[in-house]
Amino acid sequence: MGFNCGIVGLPNVGKSTLFNALTSTQAAQAANYPFCTIEPNIGRVAVPDPRLDVLTKLSESKQTIFTQLEFVDIAGLVRGASRGEGLGNQFLASIREVDAIVHVLRCFEDTDITHVEGSIDPVRDAQTIETELMLADLDSLERRIVPFEKKAKSGEKDAKVVYGVMKDVLDALNAGKPARVVSYAGDEEREKIYKQLFLLTSKPVLYVCNVDEASAATGNDFSKRVFELAEKEGNQAVVVSAAIEAEVAQLTDPAEQKDFLETLGLSETGLNRVIAAGYKLLNLKTFFTTGPKESRAWTIKDGMTAPQAAGVIHSDFERGFIRAEIISYQDFIECKSEAKARECGKLRAEGKAYVMQDGDICHFLFNV
Repeated sequence: MGFNCGIVGLPNVGKSTLFNALTSTQAAQAANYPFCTIEPNIGRVAVPDPRLDVLTKLSESKQTIFTQLEFVDIAGLVRGASRGEGLGNQFLASIREVDAIVHVLRCFEDTDITHVEGSIDPVRDAQTIETELMLADLDSLERRIVPFEKKAKSGEKDAKVVYGVMKDVLDALNAGKPARVVSYAGDEEREKIYKQLFLLTSKPVLYVCNVDEASAATGNDFSKRVFELAEKEGNQAVVVSAAIEAEVAQLTDPAEQKDFLETLGLSETGLNRVIAAGYKLLNLKTFFTTGPKESRAWTIKDGMTAPQAAGVIHSDFERGFIRAEIISYQDFIECKSEAKARECGKLRAEGKAYVMQDGDICHFLFNV
């Protein structure tokens, strides 16, 4: 599994510029990080992971397959989108499908680029979009809760549970809080119902502070305020210069890209920082499979067990799971091969209760 992020933002904040630059950057490195355009506003990029390159060399793999990150460049948002202003309905329909919201905020001054609100204030802009999403959730739930309320009052057990979840979220929204503040940790039934509501404000948020080139390495006063907001909300934030990313995208040689970034005091591209922040936000980890045929990265949620991870490869692997043979990444590179790791006692047999760790190299044994 990869993950997908909906890129949102007010007009003239650099949203589409960032989308084009991030996906084009990977297109320039097609040998290692393949990119393909699914639709005009959807782009997939391979998640760069140097560990996979090492495994490919050690295993002499014929193919290297990176896990995928999908960016969805969602229609621009304006104040009143929850009531259908601008392309509001298109925006709201698209955002329900994503795992996380990448909210691009303008954190630079430029008199040649107008701002719809007349001034630069990224925190205000973040709150504008959050308010529109909350209003849309409120409208949606107020309509959907009516039949469940009637059934709950008549004594229908299942309807009572659904109604209770909807009421909890409505109470939060009416109090001016997003749906994500409602938690059902440890209650699988209510957690499942909550997820099936597909609420816009249940999505975790990654704020991307689009700064000027001079602030790309250090951030600025605008981005500092966004980081403070993200910390308060329990979200993530990252500083990126869309202008720099656009320039990097024009360089076809990875070495040239590296040199260019270093002259600006940057050690990596904005895409890498967005991916790292996204993984942290969504609690994602990576495990690997490797051999002569291919070395491949797989993305899983933190806390997944070995059978669940096996199911990411194929449902039959999870259904008929027997055990997992696992070598840690560090042990693998020290031993330089699976055979040597087995010989040195570094290969472990793990059962159904094993919780996967980042960097695990696996073989799954199953019987269907």
